[in-house]
Amino acid sequence: MTHSDFLKSLPSGRRAALTARYPGQGLWHLAGHMGAILGTGGAIAAAIPGWPLLLPVQGVLIVFLFTLQHECTHRTPFASDRLCDWVGATIGALILNPFTWFRYFHFAHHRHTNQPGDPELDSRKPETRAEWLWHVSGLPLWWGSARLIWRLATGREHPAYLPERVRARAGREARVLLAVYALAVLSLIWSDAVLWLWLIPVLLGQPFLRLYLLAEHGDCPRVSDMFANTRTTFTTAMVRFLAWNMPYHVEHHVMPNVPFDRLPALHRLMRDHLQVTAPGYLAFSRAYLARRR
Repeated sequence: MTHSDFLKSLPSGRRAALTARYPGQGLWHLAGHMGAILGTGGAIAAAIPGWPLLLPVQGVLIVFLFTLQHECTHRTPFASDRLCDWVGATIGALILNPFTWFRYFHFAHHRHTNQPGDPELDSRKPETRAEWLWHVSGLPLWWGSARLIWRLATGREHPAYLPERVRARAGREARVLLAVYALAVLSLIWSDAVLWLWLIPVLLGQPFLRLYLLAEHGDCPRVSDMFANTRTTFTTAMVRFLAWNMPYHVEHHVMPNVPFDRLPALHRLMRDHLQVTAPGYLAFSRAYLARRR
């Protein structure tokens, strides 16, 4: 069965139940995620014994907000579209990923997943162990994000997937981000809070997000069937919480309008049809590296 066959077989009533948005689910999940960030940040700020060990934890908590921003592009995590857009834009400022641009980048990824036209394929996946280390470091990502924001701000970024009607808005957003980052740098003159609560943590946390994201489509066949070109990774409840259930990634690609909290239910319906899975992120990384020299 292909993903198209699965969708055709799904009764309309069940489809409606899966795509319904409930006001409280996303808000409670966001409260838990932000509570963890604030609690860890508070411990760092208070310089409790061993606080440097919390820096990568804080970084992981912050950079994995990307998975919520990703959901906000689909306007699924909250009942309010406006709240989805506001949260997505705020996260974009924290992780250098401008939200307006990312929405259209991501829509193109869904239209052409692992096929010609998928903008994710413009960034080549690591093919050697040395390339893997460079990729996982996160340094290419930060440099690419900085260049992207500058090009958007100066009106020089014109990808085919970014409609003309939104380019001015994307440029304004990028200029706001540049102003925010300039203020953050200036704040270092009188306080090192930004350095220890944000900048250093996200640098330390980004490698974990790189490893996570590589599993979504890395080494998947270049075919149009979502059951084959995308990977679901079986992992712990903690990782699923942190990643807003996006380890159920085949499920998300087959029905991107299903909110994060309904993905486990969707998984139960399609698990027998999944073609590409991994029994954890460590297992995926080992297998990925075993195919490379």
